[in-house]
Amino acid sequence: MKNLLNSNLFVEDKLVIEDKKEKERYNIEEIKNKIILGDAFNVLRKFEKEIFDMVFIDPPYFLQLPNNRELKRWKVNSIVEGVKDEWDKFSSFEEYDKFITNLLLEVKRVMKSNATIWVIATYHSIFRIGKIMQDLNFWILNDVIWVKTNPMPNWLGVRFTNATETLIWAVKDKNVKKYTFNKEYAKLFGIGKIGANVWVLPICWGKERLKDENSKKIHSTQKPIELLKRVILTSTREGDFILDPVAGTGTTGYVAYNLKRNFVMIEINPKYVKGIEERFRAPFKITDNLYSSKKINNYVNIKKGLNGL
Repeated sequence: MKNLLNSNLFVEDKLVIEDKKEKERYNIEEIKNKIILGDAFNVLRKFEKEIFDMVFIDPPYFLQLPNNRELKRWKVNSIVEGVKDEWDKFSSFEEYDKFITNLLLEVKRVMKSNATIWVIATYHSIFRIGKIMQDLNFWILNDVIWVKTNPMPNWLGVRFTNATETLIWAVKDKNVKKYTFNKEYAKLFGIGKIGANVWVLPICWGKERLKDENSKKIHSTQKPIELLKRVILTSTREGDFILDPVAGTGTTGYVAYNLKRNFVMIEINPKYVKGIEERFRAPFKITDNLYSSKKINNYVNIKKGLNGL
């Protein structure tokens, strides 16, 4: 595996484009390696069709959390910071399904014929998203299970600890051929010798987590660099064009640019966009370090069995 650390990369040009109502079309060159501040649905309609090699979507989870309930850690009596953002609130499953359907339709139009798409979610919504994708004739190639080594603790003890998220990997329809799959990376990242569809790695934490001037995390569900590194290395080539239509804190573009891919990200929240800009000004910190097999085995408490995969 080659060295992925490219600390000399630096974005000198203007990184952010603010979408304007009067702007009717974007050509590829003006959006390449840019963040577009605007509504994803409005922006996507202004793109040419079939221009992206890969799409990564981290949509709202629709956790359906009660607004008036605080979850406290029993022993220390501190508040658990859950996902209470406005972007995760929908009035019904029907409204959520409509949002996902419209987003997938817009994305499908701008995907190349052999492009792939990744969608990540928790059990709250991944099954709904999978059904919608199949109804829209996407062809699911794999699901990948992300096992978190440091999930939010199970404070109440009335359910299993939610320690996983699921990624759906798909193409536009069942007839798609010659999509990119780099099996050598799949073998490096997945458990066992065959690179099974299980990724074991921590959630975003520590210095990687973007914080504001009050040391509060900017985004409640920031995805770790390691996760996007695996997505991008297994399903794209250098020079490919990657889309993230709901970019959040911009991990997709940050990793893509460092791995010599091109990107465009769309984000409607100015606070998140500001965080992305600051992120790109700092030195890049992506390395080729792997989460070791020993750590994986210790975490899942398996002494034997994985080596036979």
